[in-house]
Amino acid sequence: MKKSVGSKVFDGFNYIFLGLLALSCLIPIIHIIAVSFSNKAATSANLVTLWPVGFHTLAYERVLSSWEFVRAFFVSMGRVLVGVSVNMFIICVTAYPLSKESNQLKGRTFLVWLLIFPMLFKGGLIPTYLVVRDVGLLNSFWALIWPGAVPIFSIILMMNFYRSLPKSLSEAAMIDGAGHFNILFKIFLPLSKPGIATLTLFEAVGHWNEWFMGMIYLNDQAKFPLQTYLRQMLLPSFAEGKITASDIEYVKMLSDKNFTAAQLVIAIIPILCIYPFVQKYFVKGLVIGSVKG
Repeated sequence: MKKSVGSKVFDGFNYIFLGLLALSCLIPIIHIIAVSFSNKAATSANLVTLWPVGFHTLAYERVLSSWEFVRAFFVSMGRVLVGVSVNMFIICVTAYPLSKESNQLKGRTFLVWLLIFPMLFKGGLIPTYLVVRDVGLLNSFWALIWPGAVPIFSIILMMNFYRSLPKSLSEAAMIDGAGHFNILFKIFLPLSKPGIATLTLFEAVGHWNEWFMGMIYLNDQAKFPLQTYLRQMLLPSFAEGKITASDIEYVKMLSDKNFTAAQLVIAIIPILCIYPFVQKYFVKGLVIGSVKG
């Protein structure tokens, strides 16, 4: 079918607008990469735009030169693997009964509101800290996992995704004698790959980027995840009053902006590696899970 002139103009406007929008997201990343490879004088004088000035890799050498960084990296990797597994199990298992009608699950409306209420009204930092302390999670790896183990928004998305599936599937399975666990694990989950992939990406990004819980609940720096470690590592030797000859040399050649830029680049690399594998599910999973009620 031949497009009209108006349709072609509209399509052209969309391409231009979306292209500019994509550039607005890409340019800051390119700028950060350029800053991370630039020298101290150029970054301090704000002379770096989209290309490194005085190219060098000292900022990355500084960030990657210690065993503490490698340890924090693996702590974050473990946190993502364990945390996402716990989150997705709770999401899938909790969303299934809530996706049923009220006549199939008594008290369903109350249970849904019971989930929504803490999403709107939180206890606050101090009560949360006291709970984490009293259950013995302080200064442990699990302090990074259990306080955020029940992502309510993701449960609601998955619940709506389940509700979008044909009811005849579960009805036919029940007639054949299948129980709810069989229906969930053999029918619903295989058909929910777009939603699962989307929420897995959400939870993985959340765990990878989160730094505040490590700062609040962990006292031992050896247990810090990567983001908390990167936040604390900006010239730590000066904060401790221990200055080495190597520190002085780095300070002469690098500024805070170099360190910060290098940290940001390193922190986004794992997510950039994961995203292409789940991107094809992203739009479909998000749209179906948010539209159907």
